[in-house]
Amino acid sequence: MGKARGADIILYMKIFISSDHAGFELKKYLVERLSLAGHDVRDLGPKEFKADDDYPDYVSLVGKEVSHNPSGVRGIVIGGSGQGEAICANKFYGVRAALYYGGNMDIIRLSREHNDANVLSLGARFLAPTDALNAVTVWLSTPFSSDERHRRRIQKLFLSGK
Repeated sequence: MGKARGADIILYMKIFISSDHAGFELKKYLVERLSLAGHDVRDLGPKEFKADDDYPDYVSLVGKEVSHNPSGVRGIVIGGSGQGEAICANKFYGVRAALYYGGNMDIIRLSREHNDANVLSLGARFLAPTDALNAVTVWLSTPFSSDERHRRRIQKLFLSGK
């Protein structure tokens, strides 16, 4: 669903989000900001800071939710570097997790335009909260190109694991 605002189309998404201890504060910030922007944000944990938690316990919850509806929802997972979180999320069928921990924003756009990424993994130790929010905003607003070559390549991703 979308709402027209000037020349832009703003899409309001159902977003599943989780983190580990390193991403906990950034997750709280993003949940608040994305909710205020009108998104349906589902915080899958942790609900309170736990210094010795393990990211697979929470990232797997996002992976499961996104795998049930890979084209209809989005996921955001947050850890120290985002590396392990992306690896974990990508274990779920239909999930296409992209990693961002700063730098050129073209990587965010390409993750959507070319790869139809439905999960964004963020490295909290490398991103200021406002930079993370900017990256998420770009990611949520960038459509998949639907070019035949990109659809074909994505299909091959899921056939290659069988």
